[in-house]
Amino acid sequence: MGAQDAQDTARRLRAIGDELSDRFYERADVVRTLVVTLLAGQHSLVLGPPGTAKSEMARELTGRIDGASYWEILLSKFTAPTRMFGPIDVAALARGEYRQVYDGRATTAHVAFIDEIFKCSTAALNETLGFLNERIYHPENGGEPIRCPLIGAITASNELPTGEDSAAIYDRLLVRVEVGYLTDPSNFAALVRSAVGRTEAPPRTTVDLAALQHAVSEAVPAVEVPDAVVDAVCTLRAALRRKELVASDRRWRQAVRLLQASAYLDGRPAVADTDLSVLTHVLWDSPAQRPVVEREVLHLVNPDAKEALDLADTVAELEAQLDAMAGQSREALSEWVIKKAHHQLATAGKRLERLREEAAGAGRSTAAIDRVARRQRAVRARVLTEALGVDASMVEAQL
Repeated sequence: MGAQDAQDTARRLRAIGDELSDRFYERADVVRTLVVTLLAGQHSLVLGPPGTAKSEMARELTGRIDGASYWEILLSKFTAPTRMFGPIDVAALARGEYRQVYDGRATTAHVAFIDEIFKCSTAALNETLGFLNERIYHPENGGEPIRCPLIGAITASNELPTGEDSAAIYDRLLVRVEVGYLTDPSNFAALVRSAVGRTEAPPRTTVDLAALQHAVSEAVPAVEVPDAVVDAVCTLRAALRRKELVASDRRWRQAVRLLQASAYLDGRPAVADTDLSVLTHVLWDSPAQRPVVEREVLHLVNPDAKEALDLADTVAELEAQLDAMAGQSREALSEWVIKKAHHQLATAGKRLERLREEAAGAGRSTAAIDRVARRQRAVRARVLTEALGVDASMVEAQL
C-alpha cells in the first residue's frame, strides 16, 4: 500500500471523526482520541455517568470499518469466559468431542466494545487480560493458545475500579477519557430538538479493514519522532514526577505510538509538540489527577489552552459563589451580578474567543479552550436565569 493510499486512509478517518463530532455534541476531542487510540493499536476507556452516549459513540465509530469482525458485550460479575470467547459446541459434545464455537466472539473480533469493563467476573479475568494485552485466548480444553486479530478495544464504565482484579484491567487500558453531561445550553437545546425533529441521514464515511490494519502495522510506526519531541516527553515526565504523578515505563513507551498515530491522522510525516496533547488522557490514574496532568502538558505545548485553564478557575469560582448565594434575595443576587459576575464572565468569554482564534490560526488543538468556553456559557446562562430571572429561551438566543 503506497503513500497515497495511506493519505486516503488518514483522510477517511478524519472525515469519520468530523461526522461523529457533528453528531455527538461536545465530543470532538473524545472522538479524535478514540480514533488515535485505535490507530495506535491500543485500548481505551470511556469513563462517565449513564446517559452520556458512551455506548452509542463507540458503536458508531467501530461500525465504520468495512469488513471488520465486531464483538460487543455487557459484562457482569457472572459473565462466564465461554460467553466471551466461545461457547461449548453442544452437538460435538454429544459425540464425545469437546470444542468451542469461536465465530462471533472475542476470539475472532478485529474491533470490540466492552461495556461495564470493571464488572468482569473473576472467572474471566485472566482470559480478558490475555485478550487485551497479548491478543491470545487459552481454550477451555487446554489446547494451543489462539491468536486473536484484535486491533483495539473500546471499553466503557460508569465508575472507576475498586478491587485488585479490576485494577489489573484498568492498567491495560492505555487511554482514559472522561465524558459528562452536556454543559453548553445551546448544545442541550439542539439535543432536545433532535429528539422531536426529522433529520436527513448524515454522511457516513467508512474505511476498509485492510487499510486500517496497514495503517496500524506499517504507516503509523513509520512516522518520525524527532529528538525535540523526545526531549519534550522527558521534560514532561520530570514535571509530573515533581507533582508526585508517576506513570510506568511501559505506559510511557506505549504512549509514543499514540503520538505517531496523532501525527498520522493529521497527515504529517513526523510527530510535533502539539501531538503531546493526547497524553492528557494517558498519564493519570484518578480523575482528580487529570487537571494536573492537563496543565503540565499544555504548559509545554499549548500556551493558549493553558491560559484557558486559568480562566476556567475564574469561571469555577463564580459558579461556586452562585451556589453559595442560593436562597438570597433577588436584590442581593442582582448586585453581585452587576458588580462582579457579569464583567468577569464577559471578559473571560471575549478572551476565550481570542485564544481560540490564535490557537486555530497556529494549528494547535482548541479542545481545552472549547471545553472552558462551554463552561463559561453554562455559568453565564445560570447567572442570567437564576440571579436575574431572565427567561431561558432569551438566554439561549443570547448565547
